[in-house]
Amino acid sequence: MQVHTDRTLQLSKSVLTIGALDGVHRGHQALIGHARKHANELGVPLVVYTFDPPPKVYFKNTMLLTPLAEKIDRLKFLGVDHVIVAPFDANYVAREVNAFLNELSDINPLEVYEGSDFKFGRNREGDVNTLRERFSVNILDPVCCSTGIIISSSRIRNLIMQDRLLQAEQLLGWSVSTNLS
Repeated sequence: MQVHTDRTLQLSKSVLTIGALDGVHRGHQALIGHARKHANELGVPLVVYTFDPPPKVYFKNTMLLTPLAEKIDRLKFLGVDHVIVAPFDANYVAREVNAFLNELSDINPLEVYEGSDFKFGRNREGDVNTLRERFSVNILDPVCCSTGIIISSSRIRNLIMQDRLLQAEQLLGWSVSTNLS
């Protein structure tokens, strides 16, 4: 797996998924698994575009579930070919929607896999419909646990703060990191 900074990767074809992926939890794993399967079928590399720090950590100073090195290790384990890590800072937050779309065009995604709530660009002006104007976008339904509740990084953070580590690990699919900040 190769790791890139934003605006540096160029590919003739790819399959792409974009997200904070904090925790690389079972929901993220399902999304990446679908994208991996289709990348294999199309014979193209799988690219994951992520952020460091995740937007919620940047804006709301929430607990970081997965330090970047650990996130990269988990993505490698899941069979990702390329990871783009964008430094999520004031400059990145100010990027226009079209600047992000143009960057994605450089990796030529044949398909993009996303959750329905994906937003991007300055003031979160872009969404999955904006992506669909330029790319073929596949929306995956949220993944739920055995009790029917959606698996999310926010839910996992809450479980960890309540010291319910076993339940958090069941949603993560990994051991809770000892490096939580």
